[in-house]
Amino acid sequence: MIILAGGGGLTNKRVHRRIKNRFQSDSAFGTVQLRVATSRESGPYRVVTTTDPREFFDDAGYPVNQARLEIGFDVERRSGRDCYWISWVEPARQFLLSWHQDDDHAERGPVHLQLQQSDGITLRERASHIDAHPMAVIETRVAQLPDLVRAVEWDGDTITGIQW
Repeated sequence: MIILAGGGGLTNKRVHRRIKNRFQSDSAFGTVQLRVATSRESGPYRVVTTTDPREFFDDAGYPVNQARLEIGFDVERRSGRDCYWISWVEPARQFLLSWHQDDDHAERGPVHLQLQQSDGITLRERASHIDAHPMAVIETRVAQLPDLVRAVEWDGDTITGIQW
């Protein structure tokens, strides 16, 4: 199989299989599933994996011991630009932090960061654009995740903002 550095030769299924393989080889992540996206989700597929944030962030005092990472790409778009959704989800705190490179919220630029709790959107901000192969985007975002999650500000059980 030949995959060109600029993304040539990539298909959605191939990208998601590579993402799944990447997380299966990382001991910080538990079960890893490749699934078809639901009708409420953008893009064709999602890779979903679980982790213990205490282990992943190397922080024994982190307030929850279970989180989920959900990743979806659409590399077959006709617009010429890949779309992706990378979400960190903590069900116990009803908390989601995600990067979106999609057609929503153009006023925030090509990529935005979304921070929310179950009661609605808390924050949407412009995020850095990464012009790279999808696997390079994954590696960059996963490396940014610990600092970004720690930057979320809380007042008890309620998100009040983010300092990043």
